[in-house]
Amino acid sequence: MANIAPTGSPPSPPSLTHPPPPRKLTSVKALSESPGLSSIPSIYTFPKQPNHEPVSDTKEPIPTIDFSLLISSNPDERSKTIRELGKACGDWGFFMVTNHGVPERMMKAMIEVCREFFELTEEEKGECEGKHVLDPIRYGTSFNPSVDKILYWRDYLKIFQHPAFHSPSNPPSFSEIALEYSKRTRGVMKEIVRGISESLGLEDKYIEKASTLENCLQIMVANLYPPCPQPELAMGLAAHTDHGLLTLLIQNDTVGLQVLHKDKWVNIHPIPNSFLVNIGDHIEILSNGKYKSVLHRAVVNDRNVRISIALAHGPAADVAVNPAPMLLEDGQNPLAYPAIKYKEYVELQQSSKLDGKSYLEHIRNRGI
Repeated sequence: MANIAPTGSPPSPPSLTHPPPPRKLTSVKALSESPGLSSIPSIYTFPKQPNHEPVSDTKEPIPTIDFSLLISSNPDERSKTIRELGKACGDWGFFMVTNHGVPERMMKAMIEVCREFFELTEEEKGECEGKHVLDPIRYGTSFNPSVDKILYWRDYLKIFQHPAFHSPSNPPSFSEIALEYSKRTRGVMKEIVRGISESLGLEDKYIEKASTLENCLQIMVANLYPPCPQPELAMGLAAHTDHGLLTLLIQNDTVGLQVLHKDKWVNIHPIPNSFLVNIGDHIEILSNGKYKSVLHRAVVNDRNVRISIALAHGPAADVAVNPAPMLLEDGQNPLAYPAIKYKEYVELQQSSKLDGKSYLEHIRNRGI
């Protein structure tokens, strides 16, 4: 992935051992539209497990960060917002971002053009079917069918947006909308990363420089969760954390994201025209565990389609991420994570089954 190919060109041959290509599967959208479907095939049925525990009825609101105050020229306003940002990272690992400057019409257009993509024929969507987790455009279903024993009630489209921009050829408007949207969200991401850096007591551009953020790997993941006749048996996505630094998510008006907070699952109800932001595994690594990536999952329902669009932002592909040395200087915080190139982390995590924080814990406990 050091040489990310232009649209239409194959990526550089991977250097690691890869699992066999996923078996050909019917999309969940096509399955959900089968005439008379009243139950789900057994391959989508999850056994009774903690992931199906009742959701917390907590009244504690998810933190909200006013982006306009984060970039304010008023030092008192900005300092207060950075403290709030640090608390949000430490307490929740998730927060809403309002007043971010990305036009609401642009956010709605991004959701709509992704919906149009999923409405294409199976043959048209199949033209984007990738063979490897680092292919710059990849359409599929579940998470990783080559290793998934039980499939997720989800179709997806994953696209590399930066440092090289890629787009499917259909719908025709996808490229123009996604290009502008990805640029605007990178700007929001960089300011939040600077605030997080300062909240850790680091220089404002420390994380930016340490991760070579001008060449950041930005991946768009559009998710489609169709109605499910037995939602209590299926999962949209199991509990997991995100690789990278920050994920910015938008969705349509159907609720389905749950976050693990204080050992209980909490339904997240987004604020209109806001981003839901969560810190990824590499903020946990850079902060040496002070800020932790948080488990979250997607549940499904029997009535409405849910569409979510996540933009994952990571370091540059070839950067080996380390804990910030300044956070280790007092000797009270021993080095918790060895260095690993970001592209290797992404490849290995995405080639495995979705399993909580297992890969990050593997690094923490035993190294690579």
